[in-house]
Formats: sequence, C-alpha cells, structure tokens
Amino acid sequence: MKLQVAMDLLTIEDALTLAGQVAEYVDIIELGTPLIKAAGLAVVTAVKNAHPDKLVFADMKTMDAGELEADIAFKAGADLVSILGTADDSTIAGAVKAAKAHNKGIVVDLIGVEDKVTRAKEARTLGAKFVEMHAGLDEQAKPGYDLTGLLRAGEEARVPFSVAGGVNLSTIEAVQRAGAEVAVVGGSIYSAADPAQAAKDLRDAIVGSLAAIG
Repeated sequence: MKLQVAMDLLTIEDALTLAGQVAEYVDIIELGTPLIKAAGLAVVTAVKNAHPDKLVFADMKTMDAGELEADIAFKAGADLVSILGTADDSTIAGAVKAAKAHNKGIVVDLIGVEDKVTRAKEARTLGAKFVEMHAGLDEQAKPGYDLTGLLRAGEEARVPFSVAGGVNLSTIEAVQRAGAEVAVVGGSIYSAADPAQAAKDLRDAIVGSLAAIG
C-alpha cells in the first residue's frame, strides 16, 4: 500500500518545506485544493521539480471542463489529478482523455457521493486510475464519524481505491486490511510536531501490517 501525504498548506514555501521533510517516507505528494487555490499551479511545478521521483497529485476537485483542467495540471507537472465523482460522466471521460495524452492518471474523488460503491465502479469503467473513498474535513468533524463506512465501500466496490478522511497511526492497519492501494494522510503528518517522524511511523506501520497480513 502506498502512502500519500495531503498537504493542506497555503504557500509554495511551506509546501516545499513539508515535502522535503517527508518525501523519504511517502510515495505520493498531494497538493491540496486550498494550496492550489492559494498558490496556483506553480506549486505543482515547484514540488515536482524538487521531487521528480515522487508522484505529484494535484487535488483539483474538478467539476466541469475535465479535459481542459486536467491538461493544465498535467502540463504543470502533475502525475495525478482529481475529478469529483459527482461530475458528469463526460467530465470524467474528458479528464481521462487528457491523462492518456500525457501518460498520467485520473483519480475520481467520491466526496459527497451517497452511493460510493456504484459510482466507484462507474468511474473505473470511465478510465479512472483509482477512486478515492473520501470524507472531507467538515464531515469528519461531525459527532460519531469514523472510517468504517469508507472502508466498507472500498471493500465492496472491488476496484482500486484510496482512503482519505481520518487516516492516522491508529487506523492505518484497518485501511490496509480493507485492501486500499493508497492511504491518504493529512493533518496527522502536516500538523505533527515532527512531520518526518510522523510519516516514518506511518510507513513503518504499513510495512509491519503488510508483514502481519502476509
């Protein structure tokens, strides 16, 4: 299972600093939507130039003009671009067309999608590299929230998926056991007193869990 750091920061400088701290331990560096809105796609280029060996994920959360927006992000250096699962099929298909032209990938983000299982299968049929079982920060803040629903949807959909929404050291094993290809970790890394150590601990937990499962 790959480890993805989601960086919900606001400046290129902060993004480069955090990426430099955690790159050794992560596989995918995600530039969060607030970061892209605040700093522009220049942050994608900067991070990709600094870490060419890492997959850079532009979390565009595109809802329309899929081919155009994906093309712009890929040209900026992104390896993966997110399209919302609530978007029209044609928007996802357009983004996939751009991804194929650049030999890159589209991730369909299922945040806000009620029937995640059905939409996950549809997104995969449309050409998504994988889907993201995602609960946003606002949903996570609701009383009683936990990862169980996301993990269950991922297991049932039987397509390649990532999980985002409260993944941390205490839940990483459950994410791996559910069969996720990617664990997406945000605040547990970027808000930690020592982001590098936090990322290392998560990496070690993944390796340890894999050994236990094996």
